Amino acid sequence: MERKRRKDKYLLRITKTATLQVHDKPGHTLTLTEMEGEPIELTPGVAGEFVSRRSVTFHDRTKGSGPMQGYIMANFKHGAVHSTFEGHRDSTTKISTGTWKTYNGIGILANIKGEGTFKVLPGERRGEYVLEFEGEYEL
Repeated sequence: MERKRRKDKYLLRITKTATLQVHDKPGHTLTLTEMEGEPIELTPGVAGEFVSRRSVTFHDRTKGSGPMQGYIMANFKHGAVHSTFEGHRDSTTKISTGTWKTYNGIGILANIKGEGTFKVLPGERRGEYVLEFEGEYEL
């Protein structure tokens, strides 16, 4: 199978969030966040036009910094891909970085295998973020 490279950019918006204080040290929180996204820069692939993107993320932060992990569901006209990701957010830069890996495909993407890196930057408005990701995949 031939490996192909992807490099895309999405605008993400928070649709739901719940935060709990841990109370073991100042500023320690656990947050569950749901986000939806739309492409800013996207080259259509074999699955066709973009339909929707949703992610669910678990954050374990102390004073804004800490690990994160979650799931992504990206839907296209002829298939969908599900991925997991893990990373870290830096409270000083407000930038999150990490890695992603596919675990399931549907339709034309049924046999997809892929992995790569990502960066999430603050957007222009509250509750908005810009996701830049790249990596390789094979079908």
